[in-house]
Order: sequence, then structure tokens, then C-alpha cells
Amino acid sequence: MPPNAQNTALTLHQAIWNKNDTNWPVCGIPEKFYTDHGSDFTSHHMEQVAIDLKINLMFSKVGVPRGRGKIERFFQTVNQTFLEQLPGYINNNDTPSNLINFHNFEEKLRYFLIEDYNQKEHSTIHTTPISHWNSNHFFPNMPSSLEQLDLLLLEIPKSRKVHSDGIHFQGFRYSNTNLEAYVGEYVLIRYNPNDMAEIRVFYRDEFLCTAICPEIADYSIDIKDIQHARSQRRKHLKQNIASPSTTELIKEEKNCGYSPQETTKNVKKLKRYRND
Repeated sequence: MPPNAQNTALTLHQAIWNKNDTNWPVCGIPEKFYTDHGSDFTSHHMEQVAIDLKINLMFSKVGVPRGRGKIERFFQTVNQTFLEQLPGYINNNDTPSNLINFHNFEEKLRYFLIEDYNQKEHSTIHTTPISHWNSNHFFPNMPSSLEQLDLLLLEIPKSRKVHSDGIHFQGFRYSNTNLEAYVGEYVLIRYNPNDMAEIRVFYRDEFLCTAICPEIADYSIDIKDIQHARSQRRKHLKQNIASPSTTELIKEEKNCGYSPQETTKNVKKLKRYRND
């Protein structure tokens, strides 16, 4: 994923809000944000986000990493204890058949952070990161609502018409009982490309509701999954092979795909409700 202001904003969005995994309780608006002078961090959008969320942007001197020691040390730990063990790492002499795709990499990294890094004692704090977080007895500074965070960080607005069966978007149907009074009206939707199971709906610049796609509500699906499934379906149709729907292809891949937690307990996820 190339660095840009949008991807940085999505990463910040994911870091700040509550996770859908009960084993990952870390959340909240940071007081300080240490960074370099990359264009994604110095953009007007990121500066405005920092002002709105009251985050103190701390820029290091050009060419001098001082002030970013902790994050640089973390990157080194990730590189040595995680990345070097993966197929495709430089000098690992892996064949193309052994390589993993980006989605598998994300799953492995998530598992490493939650089940490995957060569970090992840290030499500086003399306990595990997750125990340190849980023992501080403080309330993270959170946005007043998820909708406020969406408006600040999700710069992907789209106009859509409300139909009697909901909002049609990316080949899926999103519904919420609050939409019934707006059939025939045009609304603005905002969505996170890393979580396509739900969209935020706004009417005349006011938040209306969160609409859920029932077909994929129990899955973690991003925009790349949808694009890949559509590509597979087009290939099948060109070859005159009977092909399931895009939704069925996505579910099939999710149900049969690799899971880094396959030898451990299942991750508990928070259930989505259409009328939240």
C-alpha cells in the first residue's frame, strides 16, 4: 500500500477507534504524533485533522531521526522477529510458489501484533504491552462519535439514491430502517475501503445512519477483495465456466483461506447491527 494522505488517514482512523477484536483493546486519540517530513504527513488534510483532534504533530529534523527512537526500535523488532521469517524476504531464496499475497501478509501481521508482540514482556516496562495498557486504569481520549471521526478521516464521499430496498453500492445492498423515510432521496455516503460491510449515510450534511450489508456483515472484506472476486468472475464468464456471484466468491475465499489463528482460539468479533 503506497504512502499517501488517504492511507495515513485510514491508518489513524483504525488506530483511534475501538477494534472489532476483543483481544485488541488499544484505542484513543494520541496526544503527540511523531513523524518525518513525508508528503503524506505534511499535507493540509493531515494538518487539519491534527487541529480538529487536538493532536500535537511532532516533526523531526530533516535527515535526523532523533525523537522517533521508540518507533524506529519497534520497526527493527518487527523486521527481525516477523518480516525476516516470511517467504519473499530478501535473501530468503523463496520460489514464487512459496510467496504470500498482501491479504495473507495483513493477517499474519495482525496476528503477530496481537498474539505475539503484545504478549511478550518488554525490557523497558518490565511487563507485556497489553498488561501495561490494561493496568493503567485510564480512559483513552476518544472522539465524540465514530461519525465525527469518519468526517475527519474518511475522504471517500459518494452520492447515492435511496431505493425501497436500501442503498446500492459496489454491487451490494446496504440497509437500515432509518432509510425508509428517505426513499427516492439522494444521500452522501462515506466508507472505509478496508471494511466494506457497512457505510455511513449523511443527508444534507447531517449523519443519518450506518447502513449494513447483511450478506457480508459477518466477514472482514475490503475493496481489494471485491475487485479480486469480480476479476475472477469475469475470467470464468469469458471461459464459459459457470460462476457464482461476486458475494459467493468472496465468502468462499474467506471461508477457505489461510487463517493465522487456525491453531489457536477463534478471535471474538463484535456483532454488527443494522439499526445501531
